[in-house]
Amino acid sequence: MFNNLDKRFLLPLVITSLPLLLLSGCSPLRLLNNISQENENVTILQKIYGTSERQRFDLYMPENAVANSPVVVFFYGGSWKSGEKGKYGFVGHTLSSKGYVTVIPDYRLYPEVKFPDFVDDGARVIAWVRNNLDQAKHGVVVMGHSAGAHTAALLALDKTYLEKQEVPHTIVRGMIGLAGPYGFNPMKYRSTRPIFAGTEPIDKARPVTFACASTAPILLMHGESDTVVIPQNSRELKQSVEKCGGLVEYLELAEMGHFSIILGLSDSFLKNNTILVQIDDFLKSLSSQTPSLARSN
Repeated sequence: MFNNLDKRFLLPLVITSLPLLLLSGCSPLRLLNNISQENENVTILQKIYGTSERQRFDLYMPENAVANSPVVVFFYGGSWKSGEKGKYGFVGHTLSSKGYVTVIPDYRLYPEVKFPDFVDDGARVIAWVRNNLDQAKHGVVVMGHSAGAHTAALLALDKTYLEKQEVPHTIVRGMIGLAGPYGFNPMKYRSTRPIFAGTEPIDKARPVTFACASTAPILLMHGESDTVVIPQNSRELKQSVEKCGGLVEYLELAEMGHFSIILGLSDSFLKNNTILVQIDDFLKSLSSQTPSLARSN
């Protein structure tokens, strides 16, 4: 839609106008999708994993996937109340252009459902991936931003979700979390209380509860200036996983906020940014170690 000259001028506009765009209801994500570079060597498919209109996902298939690389399943944020996969095409384009098969699902939201239904949807996506993609023999990396990072963490740490789908938890080869609310108590906040109502005990909704169940490497990143989900959430998960002997790396990024951290996944945002470099290194490391995973339980 835009040529290279357009992109050169639009990118600074997106960056400098981000706070105003968010306040006005305009979507910087849509702007980023418009200036994101599509790769002709990547095929984008739409798939169905359930009966609800929200149970759909976009599948980004690179022509030449990184050898032995796991499938990346990315869950977007939106406070469990909003979001759509179409706004995150830039994430799919960026990751698949690096050679990673990438899945970006929609999932059911409040008030249609409450916790843990949206996490169950995440498990259903992984079950579909396991049963239908050959690349899944190398495992899955669950990844997310904000509320999506909360879902990714629960799928990585609490085995019950995948067990309900008859999927061995060993399929999770790693977890990448961007600005996730891993330690917060949702019953303390008016905005999240109804979404988690009826959860007993409430610790079932807190990923830090399951830190000692960590069996796969974890990469956490959080903006130092994040005031929406404070960095203490990532620090607490890191400390809890380390205390139990798990593998976790944490980067706290200076002058980075809650929304700018996800914009860092756009190939147009920064040419040499820490976020994408760290994610690529993490996935390459897993690819070099990944044995083939049997599809049988």
